[in-house]
Amino acid sequence: MASYLHLVTVIANGRRVPAEFPCTLEQFLIRQELLPRSVVVEHNGDAVAPSEFARRELRPDDRLEIVRIVAGG
Repeated sequence: MASYLHLVTVIANGRRVPAEFPCTLEQFLIRQELLPRSVVVEHNGDAVAPSEFARRELRPDDRLEIVRIVAGG
């Protein structure tokens, strides 16, 4: 059975970003060269636990707020 990808956009940190669909949040982060364990994400206004990244399906025009976690002293 053939699998088809569609190029659409999501809104990440206020900018339109191309994404191939279907796509999970984890796949999107990896395609943006972000390590899923190094960010916190809000999806359409809801905080998303890292354990949900692989199951959270994105849809066209979804809104993401992505913040990188920085450690240091």
